[in-house]
Amino acid sequence: MRFEVWAPKAEQVTLHCDGDTRALERDPGRAGWWSGEAEARDGTRYGFALDDGPVLPDPRSRRQPDGPDGLSAVVDHERYVWRSGWAGRDLTGAVLYELHVGTYTREGTLDAAAERLAHLAELGVTHVELMPLCPVPGRYGWGYDGVSLWAVHEPYGGPEALKRFVDAAHELGLGVVLDVVHNHLGPAGNYLPAFGPYFTDNYHTPWGSAVNLDAPGSDEVRAYLIGSALAWLRDYRLDGLRLDAVHELHDRRALPFLEELSTAVDDLAERLGRPLFLIAESDLDDPRMITPRAEGGLGVHAQWNDDVHHAVHAAVTGESDGYYADFARESLAAVAKTLTHGFFHDGTYSSFRGRHHGRPLDRARTPGHRLLAYTQTHDQIGNRAQGDRLAASVSPGLLACAATLVLTSPFTPMLFMGEEWAASTPWQYFTDHTDPELAEAVRKGRRREFAAHGWAEKDIPDPQDPATRERSCLDWSEQATGHHARVLSWYRDLIALRHARTDLQDADLSAVKVAFDEEARWIAYRRGDLRVAVNLSAGPVSIPLGRPVAQVLAAWEPVELPGADGLLTVPGESCVIAVAP
Repeated sequence: MRFEVWAPKAEQVTLHCDGDTRALERDPGRAGWWSGEAEARDGTRYGFALDDGPVLPDPRSRRQPDGPDGLSAVVDHERYVWRSGWAGRDLTGAVLYELHVGTYTREGTLDAAAERLAHLAELGVTHVELMPLCPVPGRYGWGYDGVSLWAVHEPYGGPEALKRFVDAAHELGLGVVLDVVHNHLGPAGNYLPAFGPYFTDNYHTPWGSAVNLDAPGSDEVRAYLIGSALAWLRDYRLDGLRLDAVHELHDRRALPFLEELSTAVDDLAERLGRPLFLIAESDLDDPRMITPRAEGGLGVHAQWNDDVHHAVHAAVTGESDGYYADFARESLAAVAKTLTHGFFHDGTYSSFRGRHHGRPLDRARTPGHRLLAYTQTHDQIGNRAQGDRLAASVSPGLLACAATLVLTSPFTPMLFMGEEWAASTPWQYFTDHTDPELAEAVRKGRRREFAAHGWAEKDIPDPQDPATRERSCLDWSEQATGHHARVLSWYRDLIALRHARTDLQDADLSAVKVAFDEEARWIAYRRGDLRVAVNLSAGPVSIPLGRPVAQVLAAWEPVELPGADGLLTVPGESCVIAVAP
């Protein structure tokens, strides 16, 4: 087979393949590229030595059987026989479910996670969003310290296990989305700088030097990232990618990287004959991110919308620290604004940032399904000092209210694993760095971060302690007991209602009409013929619905139909969905 590698500064490149070595030749048609042929098959180990340096894994390695520091292995994608004739599933009408393979089950593998997919199909989920799968040090980690952007973490099962997972999901009618990280690589096992200018000091990110998207050599770096993205979608039959923290992709070229990537994904979708999509994580509140390229945007198909999360979280918890401050002052007004305008910060002043932030969405041109809404994510739980979920601080009734605000919204809803049954297990920050110095630096850094906010060192879980990961694993036995079962039933009802009622599938933000009372702590809004009423206060409130109600479709606590005055009495910490005649 043919081996090739981009190493523009090398004077010589040697291929080490299955115990044999041979010099590669410069590719006359591509500057900086080296290539050659050698006997190889699926599983053959190999690596590249640059000049007189050590043997390094392939930057485009499809498999790292011995971890990020080991040799690469050949993967023959044609060997896998796909069971499902999957036609694809786009984001219209979708309900996503974010999960981490290493904690979704105690076993922590893709095969074990696949055995739990029937639960998601029954719940009404349409797409599973997997957190990053690229190789990381050790056995378990969040995945955001990954390297080898074309490979699957071996302890999760490697490439074949991911294909089995995708096949199983597709057989159940579930699409699969993968979280990919283009803005940085992990601190261990990252050999890209040895091969070429993959990073630049022109910009700096929270993780160090930025990925090189606009400096000399950036053509090849962009091709590397786009090639990786297309490989996931093509070789593993994924339906979409979630792009981590795109605001840290620093790029001043006339053709932005994200526009180039979205073009390539749309072209691949046309060739494959099935829908593919990109979901950006962006805190820019910039509608150009999700505006089609033909209309002057970047053409990313959707984005996470933290403004919805922050507004709902502040409303149900009363928290006002950090970025919650902007949302907590008038929390129901914040919820109302996000429900009707998408972004809360649309050119308004952000006290957390100390400046104005964001830009208004054009509601006539931007359907709500391009924004993902959620009450919990891996970030919003795991980046808390103790990784505590919303269920640890509010009542089941308030959990039901928060779920209602998201699942009856005009946005594409997303759940975080275990949320649907009010899981009592935390989801904490954990790592498994094999370098003792790096492990200690991560441990101290985590404790130092929260000490600045008044936390005692002993109260911060040790990321390197295996017990931290174990505490974060879901307890599947909970969902059949007590309030867990009741919350799960509510989620099932809400999702079923969302799929059944076209009113809830309407993505027109301007059609959402909202009323609220900040002091009385209630909010109500109209979705077509449906009326959604949410009471966050401890006692009952009377909410004017504006039109008669013919039927209550769902209620957390029993309610009576309004009388002639049109007032619906909603019990404390409860919610109601009703339909007009």
